[in-house]
Amino acid sequence: MVESANNFFSSDEMSVRGGQGSDEVLVSQAVWDYLAAAGQPWLIDFQDKQGLSAGIIRRGERGGCCAVRLRPIEGSHSGGGPGMMEEGPISNETRKAFIDLCRCARKEMSKQDGGPKRKRSLLPCVGVGVLEGDGEGSLLPPQPPQPRRSQRQQQRYKKPAEEEACVVLSNSTSHNESGQRKQDNIEVSCSMMASSHNHSHSEADDHTSCSICMGDMVERTTLERCGHAFCRLCLDQAFKVKRACPVCRQVYGQLIGNQPTTGCMMVERDPDLELPGHEGYGCICIIYSFPPGLQAPEHPNPGVRYPGTDRVAYLPDSPEGNRVLGLLRRAFEQRLIFTIGTSMTTGMHNVITWNDIHHKTSLWGGPHCFGYPDPTYLVRVTEELREKGITAD
Repeated sequence: MVESANNFFSSDEMSVRGGQGSDEVLVSQAVWDYLAAAGQPWLIDFQDKQGLSAGIIRRGERGGCCAVRLRPIEGSHSGGGPGMMEEGPISNETRKAFIDLCRCARKEMSKQDGGPKRKRSLLPCVGVGVLEGDGEGSLLPPQPPQPRRSQRQQQRYKKPAEEEACVVLSNSTSHNESGQRKQDNIEVSCSMMASSHNHSHSEADDHTSCSICMGDMVERTTLERCGHAFCRLCLDQAFKVKRACPVCRQVYGQLIGNQPTTGCMMVERDPDLELPGHEGYGCICIIYSFPPGLQAPEHPNPGVRYPGTDRVAYLPDSPEGNRVLGLLRRAFEQRLIFTIGTSMTTGMHNVITWNDIHHKTSLWGGPHCFGYPDPTYLVRVTEELREKGITAD
């Protein structure tokens, strides 16, 4: 019998296949090699109990599977009856017993390997007599070459050995479609189990290790708003730098910066000056002014003098621009707009510099010149203020 093109199956996917009304069973080559070596006592015991002999009669063209013939021993009462020789089908009970033996061998092999294995599926048998009538030829037709998977794709297809599915379906062609649906369900189920296992494993690691020191939790402390947990000492040190969650940057309490206390913030409006990208609205001019002074204890070099400075920034006089202006006022009051350090533009030390809240200091030129148009600027500066605990709420 020759299988149709729609019924070809890869020998790599097959572990055991047995057909109705035949004395031949297709077996994974690895399983048969195990039964012929380490599992030989099992095979001998099976042959003695069933009163038959099992022997390989043909290997697959690619070496992935082989055909095993179950032949009743002369004078035995197994299979088709007493005195039955090689010819004739064996009973379904005998075939099922041999398939169960192969499944046990497969499980034992998985235990000995002791690592995650790619799931092997047992596909429904659509005919066992795949040899040509003269006994020549291969068991299965050559399979088209499969594309090579990347390392990430290979990891996706790896499954733990205990999730290995073993399914043996009948040869009835009327059940082919239902058998395929069952196979698809098994693959989806196994994929979901593996995904759930990996997700739970990742969550377990997050709950037992500190995201700051990357070690085990010591005096576990959980932040009440965001729920992230850290070592108590690690969290204390982090809050000395910034009172915000090191993972999600949720601010706890009111964040107070080290901006010099002698500065002032003034606002002027020019209804006739339109910013590019905000036509139809006037312009808000923000003037920051700081006189010279001495660095305080919270500054990098206490007692060292710093020069004064004046800065001008621009916002559109639109509803969104006025909302950002209100947030900048609060940030200035909490001493978060400026700090004392090294200028990124001039390289000078001990000067007043911006403190990670970006301002538009030019009317034109776009983002590269710190000016307009910049369609996402108001959204970005709102997010920068939120990270410092300044929100519209």
